[in-house]
Amino acid sequence: MSEDVIKAEPPEGRPVDTVAEPAAHGHRNLGIALALISMAQLMVVLDGTIVNIALPHIQNDLGFSNASLPWVVNAYALAFGGLLLLGGRIGDILGRRKVFIFGVVLFGIASFLGGIAQNETLLLASRILQGLGAAAASPNALALITTTFPAGKERNRAMAVYAAMSGAGAAVGLILGGLLTEASWRWTFFINTPIGLVVAVLAIRFLGGSARQTGKFDLPGAITGTVGLTSLVYGLTHAAQSSWGDAETVGFIAAGVVLIGVFLAIEARSRHALMPFRILANRTRGISFFVMLIVGAALFSMFYFLGIFIQNVLGYSALKTGFAFLPFSFGIVLAAQIASVLIARMDPRWISGAGAAIAAGGMFGFTQLELDSSYLTHLLPYILLLSFGMGLIFVPLTLTAVSGVANEDSGVGSAVLNTVQQIGGAIGLALLGTVSTNAIKDKFTELAPGLAQAAQAAPDQAKQLEGQATAIATTHGFTTAFLVSAFMFVGAAAVTLIGLSVKHEDLANDGQPAHLG
Repeated sequence: MSEDVIKAEPPEGRPVDTVAEPAAHGHRNLGIALALISMAQLMVVLDGTIVNIALPHIQNDLGFSNASLPWVVNAYALAFGGLLLLGGRIGDILGRRKVFIFGVVLFGIASFLGGIAQNETLLLASRILQGLGAAAASPNALALITTTFPAGKERNRAMAVYAAMSGAGAAVGLILGGLLTEASWRWTFFINTPIGLVVAVLAIRFLGGSARQTGKFDLPGAITGTVGLTSLVYGLTHAAQSSWGDAETVGFIAAGVVLIGVFLAIEARSRHALMPFRILANRTRGISFFVMLIVGAALFSMFYFLGIFIQNVLGYSALKTGFAFLPFSFGIVLAAQIASVLIARMDPRWISGAGAAIAAGGMFGFTQLELDSSYLTHLLPYILLLSFGMGLIFVPLTLTAVSGVANEDSGVGSAVLNTVQQIGGAIGLALLGTVSTNAIKDKFTELAPGLAQAAQAAPDQAKQLEGQATAIATTHGFTTAFLVSAFMFVGAAAVTLIGLSVKHEDLANDGQPAHLG
């Protein structure tokens, strides 16, 4: 289980003190290894949504104000998204298994601290620590797949399971959030502790060690990149809560853009770059990252708006709302398995392109929602359609995003993939939050004269009429956001079909042309 440095000639164009990592293929316990990696990834992903349903209970118990409550979600998202690149790079240098285990343990401990929190400060500190743990575990989980499973059929299947866990995690989080909140909101945190500790202990035995590189940490790049991404994500998230012209929003976005510019300048000159430009220079990976950005923007917003619509407009309880998303998990797992079979016979652009088109159809279906919409007729068919499309998107794009990445770069390559999903989610919530808010305001302006007349005619029904007007305006705002999301998926389909040119034969050869394999 040692993680010795293997001396080897450095690849051309890479730093002299960076060494290649031997393939860890041939592990006898691949099934157990995949189960551990998948459980860790599911734990990390679902934590982005599992707490959402518990927010009202957290607010009542710990005294959060309406202004500070969003930080229960944002503190985790910002720490996770902002530190992913650093987490991947640390795994490349210190050993992926070691950093993966550290991240899982930290996540479990932080979750326990969140469960026992008695005030705002301790809860928010625990959420930041959860984000740090997730940033260490998540990129190295994907990297362990690429170095543990041989290219071809076995890796495709492993990626299908990983992608299913990543895609279904948000929906599973809503279900667990509803179930656990019935007992206590604290269990939405406690649930992670035993899972994390068990995964960490078993990982020592069943996950193969990786060779450590002798490269140095890119500290200037780590600081500017992490702070820049955090600032940008915060600014974009804040825009959804206030406005694009808000001084705090503009200030954080501007600071983020400037710092990311400085980060890119540092990376272009650094011999030990946190994000080597060779990761992005490949067309296949660049297209994959860009499409994942768009998909993340559309999908994260869907959960946000649809969850609120089901509870506030249709009147579902938190538990019932969680179960309403259950078919999404089934659909995405089924589609991921189908995609893992198709990828051996069909080029990834056709699978992902078709998936994005199908997902667009699901989003267009949500634009037809009304106050009297029923679950079976107006929600379930489109939830299934969207989930099936997402399963077809995730598997091929996860493979192409790390296709051809050298073993010594697989950690940072995986981190870039996760980072663009987090950034995409923040961009989507900011953009579509603004679209929805403006549409709601416009609808209220349109309804205001009629509402005033109706309230004068029947004063005793004024409150009921106002509530109905709120529901009408909210529905209009959300369906407008769904329309924009649908066009995002259409754009993702077009970019995938036109720009993604890698062949399915090449994926079985780690991104190398098949005829050279």
